Amino acid sequence: MKRIVLFLATNLAVVLVLTVVLNLLGVGRAVSAEGINVGALAVFSLVVGFTGSIISLLMSKPMAKWSTGARVIDQPANSTELWLVNTVRQLAERAGIGMPEVAVYEGEPNAFATGAFKNSALVAVSTGLLQGMNRDEVEAVLGHEVAHIANGDMVTLTLIQGVVNTFVVFLARVVGFFVDKVLLRGNDDRGPGIGYMVTVFVCEIVFGLVASIIVAWFSRQREFRADAGSANLLGSAVPMQNALARLGGLHPGALPSSMSASGISGGGGGWGALFSTHPPMEERIAALQALRQGGAR
Repeated sequence: MKRIVLFLATNLAVVLVLTVVLNLLGVGRAVSAEGINVGALAVFSLVVGFTGSIISLLMSKPMAKWSTGARVIDQPANSTELWLVNTVRQLAERAGIGMPEVAVYEGEPNAFATGAFKNSALVAVSTGLLQGMNRDEVEAVLGHEVAHIANGDMVTLTLIQGVVNTFVVFLARVVGFFVDKVLLRGNDDRGPGIGYMVTVFVCEIVFGLVASIIVAWFSRQREFRADAGSANLLGSAVPMQNALARLGGLHPGALPSSMSASGISGGGGGWGALFSTHPPMEERIAALQALRQGGAR
């Protein structure tokens, strides 16, 4: 319930901030003079910006199961599945969340957590992860995913994505109207023309790239927090360090593009790192080492 209230409060805050800031700067009056209703545009931008993110969040569990072929363990079929369910239950109890669904899917080493609500989430691991890592390392990975759920990372990232989407839609149209009026040069036709449409298209691409960098940065921060959360749940950072080191030497299993931010591994260097949803393994291991050293003092 608190997260739904947060979601609604964020929606209202976005509309308020856009409207107030523009009016304080005098842009609101100038835009209105050119035929734009700032309030209506803010609401339109809000709806467009958040709708896709909300729908994706609400559908995340069934879509994850369908796209990966994950099989939820209702009745453990073997000792490994029993251990998985029991381990997730213990971690969930420590984290203070409801028992997530536990699933296994065929694929290279990877794992993910998803779901709109922290008390009814899903934790899934691949067969490659179970085969390529020992139980201490798998437990650390499970702790990482449970920490994501406990931290509310799925909802948080959805909020951030919705906010930046709203700004992209809003600003692209404001710029589009101004450019269109400059091109029209006093033409009596006050409706948007080709200048508006082309400018909005270009601005949405440019602003969208900037938005992707912002969202990716937040996603990388949540990975650091989930690593630390695993260390806290297990009482030691060593298992998570070992798990990350192991994952760094394995070929990561690819997830559907819509779920790429949910996986346990990823990250890279160069310019591509700006758009990466995961920090490089070396940085994550270094952060855990710093955590251990800080705890030792």
